Amino acid sequence: MKTWITDIMEQFGYAGIFLMLALENVFPPIPSEVILPFGGFMTTTSGLTIPGVLIASTAGSLLGAAILYWIGRMLDVSRMERIVDRYGKWIRIKKSDIRKADAWFDKYGYWTVLFCRMIPLVRSLISIPAGMSGMKFGLFMLFTTIGTLGWNTLLILLGAALGESWEDIGGYIEAYSSVVYALIAGGILVLGLMYLRKRHTAGKARG
Repeated sequence: MKTWITDIMEQFGYAGIFLMLALENVFPPIPSEVILPFGGFMTTTSGLTIPGVLIASTAGSLLGAAILYWIGRMLDVSRMERIVDRYGKWIRIKKSDIRKADAWFDKYGYWTVLFCRMIPLVRSLISIPAGMSGMKFGLFMLFTTIGTLGWNTLLILLGAALGESWEDIGGYIEAYSSVVYALIAGGILVLGLMYLRKRHTAGKARG
């Protein structure tokens, strides 16, 4: 898949970058950690510029996010889980991913859209619960744009800085994802323990 992605980008330039990022948001197996660093690397070997790559990639990301948002408006969690049961192995999504994204959105609201734009895989999926919740489309696109710009800028600049070693970024992203997921799991655990302790204290007070 990596060769196919880079071939499309080399052949079509900005249009290829736009297309790949739009597909990456709708079809998670296409990884942004390949597209964006390679786009940054291309600015050192072709006529592409960093601002141009950033604009093309962000526009593609916003298109893909908008598509998933409107899909979310037509679905609920149970219906989405049935779809994942049937096609999940092809699109690299599990039911737990859907429930996780939905739970984060319910807990943290609109800020989840901004935060999750900087977490691989979840950055695409969060558009669905945003749509299912009826989040205002304009606000969704605003938060998505801010988060996407941050993520895209970082990976593009890293790709340009590393040059021919741009592929090394994939390992760093994997480590980053593991740390973020561990921090989130730890945070959920702490909040759960605090909630149980509060209930226990309240129960003792009533007793």
